[in-house]
Amino acid sequence: MSYIRSSVANGVGEIVLDRPKALNALDQTMIDDMTDVLRRWADDDTVETVLVTSGSERAFCAGGDIRAIRDNALSGDAAAITKYFGSEYELDQLIAEYPKPYITLIDGAAMGGGLGISVHGEIRVVTEKALMAMPETAIGFFPDIGATYFLPRLPAGVGMWLGLTGARVTGSDAVTLGLATHYVPRERLGAVADSIRSGAPLVEALGLGVDVDAAHDTDLPLTKIAEYFGDSSVPGILGGLRGAVGDDWAAEMVSLMAAGSPTSLLVTARLIELGASSLLDECFERELRAAERICATPDFAEGVRAVLVDKDRDPHFSPAEVDAVDVGEIARIVGD
Repeated sequence: MSYIRSSVANGVGEIVLDRPKALNALDQTMIDDMTDVLRRWADDDTVETVLVTSGSERAFCAGGDIRAIRDNALSGDAAAITKYFGSEYELDQLIAEYPKPYITLIDGAAMGGGLGISVHGEIRVVTEKALMAMPETAIGFFPDIGATYFLPRLPAGVGMWLGLTGARVTGSDAVTLGLATHYVPRERLGAVADSIRSGAPLVEALGLGVDVDAAHDTDLPLTKIAEYFGDSSVPGILGGLRGAVGDDWAAEMVSLMAAGSPTSLLVTARLIELGASSLLDECFERELRAAERICATPDFAEGVRAVLVDKDRDPHFSPAEVDAVDVGEIARIVGD
């Protein structure tokens, strides 16, 4: 059984993500099937444009199949972990380098791996129901799928903020930040999708629903984000936030970071710092090595247990404080 559906009509190849019970979380078969389809279409003259949509109203793609990765880690199956992340990053790079217009329609959650199969593409359409985030530090992991490349290329401090806090970004904010390219109200998304499927010129199809004014409306405190998250030092960022007495936003950011694994926070900051001066393929290679190493740590198993298995949201990370993390362990995971 495949969790994706694919079809070609009017010069448009459409991939529908269809694993609704798991919010389209990417398992190994979905990654393999998407890669196979996209490779075939890249050389198929009958396919001029690729459209990726979701069969679920709740999510575009909620991420990767992390519970399966945890099972592999607990059983010591390192090869399966390498295969999963290696093939996922290969798919993401294929999308980044795709020779034809690659369009994603995001109406619902797009997190982790869901950003991997969208942000690297040419056109990312979001609605008011879109929700983007990289919440990996809460499960003892780090933002991967090429995030260590695109996060540091967002506006000042935004990438570090998203990576360390797992903060969620709505559709219009995603356009403002550069994570998405077009904003379309949900009520018009169907018309846009049908127009793209008809083979209409993309300028015409997207013009049916784009809301230019809404796309540039944002309540994000970009000045604060730049001020507090413009550094790559996690202790420094936390110190600044804790020093902002009476600032509710700063206090909320401290709480969000406190929910993450201290080791993951430091790994994330270092990978984003390195990614700022790296090519995309270099980031993927670094992320793969880091993923192999961090999945073997107790924090990963514990974080996934707390968030996705038992769902008690009460992980016991070790060490429990950023100041207690061994810098040598961070260097080992990152590959410094």
